[in-house]
Amino acid sequence: MLKKHAEDLSKNVTYIIAEMACSHEGDPELALKIIDGAGRAGADAIQFQIWSLLDMVVPHHKDYDLLSKIELSQNDWQGLAEYVRKNYPNMDIIACVYETKSVDFSVSMGADAFKIHSADLSNPSFINHVAQTGKRIDLSVGASTLDEIQTAIEWIRNIHKKITIWLMYGYQTFPTPTEAINLSFIKKLKQLFELPVGYQDHSDGDSEVGFWLPAAATGMEVDCLEKHITHNRGFKGIDHQAALNPDEFKKFVAMVRELDAAKGISVPRPFLKQESSYRKNSKKSIVASLDIKRKTIIKESDLIYMRADKLGLPPDQAYRVVGRKAKHDINHYNLIKEDDVQ
Repeated sequence: MLKKHAEDLSKNVTYIIAEMACSHEGDPELALKIIDGAGRAGADAIQFQIWSLLDMVVPHHKDYDLLSKIELSQNDWQGLAEYVRKNYPNMDIIACVYETKSVDFSVSMGADAFKIHSADLSNPSFINHVAQTGKRIDLSVGASTLDEIQTAIEWIRNIHKKITIWLMYGYQTFPTPTEAINLSFIKKLKQLFELPVGYQDHSDGDSEVGFWLPAAATGMEVDCLEKHITHNRGFKGIDHQAALNPDEFKKFVAMVRELDAAKGISVPRPFLKQESSYRKNSKKSIVASLDIKRKTIIKESDLIYMRADKLGLPPDQAYRVVGRKAKHDINHYNLIKEDDVQ
């Protein structure tokens, strides 16, 4: 499956990740609704946040109790993965993992790729463990220095030289103020590291910005878009602020695909049929400004530049006919071509 999506990147098609995060509220049935929303919208991947609370957060952490209420079991995740494979076989499963136990489980579950959160960017033992899977790594680089990013990439390459790495850039505030996003940095990341770069959007799901801003990021040379999806943003629970409801996510994917179609390629291409027709009907050519008799030496005043029924010499090629004799009579408003003169 990932091979197909790699080909999509080469065709300038944006890879869209539906980020479930914790909006399932710890209920597998709600997770199924989110998966359905992503699959029906045409997302390229669904992202699961898989973690073992006992191995990830100290018991006195302020979020420990909340996380304990929404943690899904490995059996739950296995069932959800099987549901994806059965109902949406073209949708990849990305495992966002936080500790080695969940990495190993995700391998057995059949995850197509791994996401490493920016919190682990300076965690060599964990990064090495993920790299040993050989699966694509989406390396989150929010709130990280360029040196931290470079070092993490080197750790991965030291384990597996040919592993696929995507850099995932995003501002880690929910929801993110527009002025804090800094999309221009995406181009710099691509230039510096020569890797595919994705944008993780956390703009306000209740605002129109939550739709058009991440979609518009396709024009900033992003290869991948990660957008949160929920079953119902009205719950106002964890990871809901920047999420789209299933029907909204479908609209978002459609917007991105329209923008993909408009991007085209960055090198000159042959004129499309419509463009050739436009040139024929709209571009100006050299025509006779009056009736010109045979053997008349053509002067610049004998020319006029107009739209004609066919394309002739463009105005900047007038020197090809000025000062030369007409081979035959040329009627007023007719094209003057180089083979009309001697």
